[in-house]
Amino acid sequence: MRSDSSPPAARGGGGRIVVAVVYGVICHAAFALGVGAMMVAMYFGMSRSLGTLSAPWSWIANAALLAQFPLAHSLLLTGRGRAVVNRLGPRGTGTTLAPTTFVTVASLQVFALFALWSPSGTIWWQAHGAALGVLSVLYACAWLLLGKAMFDAGLSVQIGTLGWVSLLRGRQLVYPKMPTTGLFRLIRQPIYVAFTLTVWTVPTWTPDQVAVAATFTAYCLVAPLFKEARYRRIHGSEFDSYARRVPYWLPWPGRPRGPSGRHCEPAADRARISRRQG
Repeated sequence: MRSDSSPPAARGGGGRIVVAVVYGVICHAAFALGVGAMMVAMYFGMSRSLGTLSAPWSWIANAALLAQFPLAHSLLLTGRGRAVVNRLGPRGTGTTLAPTTFVTVASLQVFALFALWSPSGTIWWQAHGAALGVLSVLYACAWLLLGKAMFDAGLSVQIGTLGWVSLLRGRQLVYPKMPTTGLFRLIRQPIYVAFTLTVWTVPTWTPDQVAVAATFTAYCLVAPLFKEARYRRIHGSEFDSYARRVPYWLPWPGRPRGPSGRHCEPAADRARISRRQG
């Protein structure tokens, strides 16, 4: 497990608890608003939102909303970005609260994108009857899969609990170990794959939804490369061994791999090879 070397601030217990609880409430409220806005907006193909701008201003505003999430989200994961996040907490608590602060910022970005989007008013296709039922189930399953992937990755990090709970308890911030179980046994990036499925299983299709789906699919394909570069710096040979055994994005069928990353021969094949060599 990776730990932060800076312990929580040695301030009065009451003040520390208040700060932790306030940051926790804000984080989880923002997370609920962001995820809720995304679920509803995409279910209707981005055709229902609070944005009221008309073209061409809506195109500019929507493009800015669409770009701000992947760009800022990625920048905040860099060394300088993490330093900024660490400064967003009260003095002496910023480093411990960093996971909570990061999730809060990301959630507000998501909420802004999906709540403030200005719909084009054009609907290309909308499911009805049995097709609506099937796609609604698939959409729900995609979100459940995303929840499962987040759980396997360490839910306390994914929803921001880790930071404020560590501060609340006056403990050193300790990150979960590198995820390799659950869905991470099948592919290295199940969160990004599940997130991509949510944008393509919607029952309503509009030009707006296509723009959102295309942008986030590209992001989900490229962003994990930078994440894995960080994992290599942090975990070294442990991650390299894991990456050799487990595929990146899709669980392509094939022979199982051993810990070395080499394909394993089935027992029967090994026996035949041994007899031929003997």
